Amino acid sequence: MTTSTSRRASLMLAVFCCAWQSAHAAFVENGKGSLELRNFYFDRDFHGAAASQSRRGEWAQGFMLKWQSGYTDGVLGFGLDAAGMLGLKLDSSPARSGTGLLPRGSDRRAADDYGKAVATFKAKVSQTELQVGGLSPQLPLLASNYSRLFPQWFNGAQLVSKDLDNLTLTLLQVDATKLRDSTDFEDLTAMAQQGAYSATATSDRLYYLGADYQPIKNLTLSVHSSQLDDLFRRDYAGLRYRTGLGPGEAFTEWRWFNAREQGRALLGEVDNRTLSTNFGYSLKGHTFSGGYQKVSGDTAYAYVGGTDTYLFSEQQVSTFALANERAWMLRYDYNFVALGIPGLTFNVRYVKGDQVDPQRIASAKGRALAARGGEGAEWERTTDITYVVQSGALKNLSLRWRNASMRSNFADAADENRVIVGYVVEF
Repeated sequence: MTTSTSRRASLMLAVFCCAWQSAHAAFVENGKGSLELRNFYFDRDFHGAAASQSRRGEWAQGFMLKWQSGYTDGVLGFGLDAAGMLGLKLDSSPARSGTGLLPRGSDRRAADDYGKAVATFKAKVSQTELQVGGLSPQLPLLASNYSRLFPQWFNGAQLVSKDLDNLTLTLLQVDATKLRDSTDFEDLTAMAQQGAYSATATSDRLYYLGADYQPIKNLTLSVHSSQLDDLFRRDYAGLRYRTGLGPGEAFTEWRWFNAREQGRALLGEVDNRTLSTNFGYSLKGHTFSGGYQKVSGDTAYAYVGGTDTYLFSEQQVSTFALANERAWMLRYDYNFVALGIPGLTFNVRYVKGDQVDPQRIASAKGRALAARGGEGAEWERTTDITYVVQSGALKNLSLRWRNASMRSNFADAADENRVIVGYVVEF
């Protein structure tokens, strides 16, 4: 090798090493991690239940360690996110299991402990990001559930682009889900909705396309569509707007869903249209809101198994989204920062549903109601009080109590309490 060639090789190696060190530094130094501890007590009492299990009550401790890397330098940056989770049983019994906190076997005994992990590779160019691996989306037609120890995860790929002004585009494909109390990825399903749909029909692919546009300040228009192969297709249109009004702020949101069977139609008939609305006003810590919701078509609201509904009616026990159901919602929120107590919040919600078609309900009470030619009715009241420590050695410690009462003429009545103590350490 000549001297000039050697010098060029040394120079290229030096440039490469510098570039790698810079990229590696961005990958690590721009990263962030957290350890979330969640202590969860859950108790649901089914009053007068005809089934063998009249109560579900468990207590568990969860640990979730998360790391989100930065991106390597360059036009196209790469990164990696990872999460590891460990759940521990503190109290359970076969007579009270099935709360969603802990996995259980065929003998109804909850596992003493369980662990799981997910990793997500990511790439970013400008304002467009691709994620591949473990996903926990919060989208109108695929809202990951995080109402127990750990979030629901999906395996797939998601592309989100914000390169166009005021427009967010979302492309998604998933092929499996890891439920909140499961350690393994499973095929996708539909929620049974009181027996309205098959609980055993599965799909190995969901496709998703969404667009959210903000034409003016405080107004967002959304159009989304998804296809759960061989089960159903769903479409969504939404409007969200808020504006100053007098001394406070007024807001409204409209959500419209349309679902129908798709492909081999393994669920049977899917014929649903649902409108869910919300109107409200905020003033000096107080927020008053409420809305109207109507389920139309021959079947209940259709959505992916294990997920949240993305309906304003969804409560702790009931979703108020059965065939033909009509619901009215009222809600009051108060932020105690207005009284000089930052971190303390309270809300109470009340939902009343009626006009339910009992022909689509599989419970004994539902069949008896259908035989009498009656209509289903239900109501639920939920209160939620949360306090988050704002400073000092216990900063980010949260204390939360959720209480609910549900009554129905086609399902077992239920009273429920959830006590959640959380603590997050960031690094």
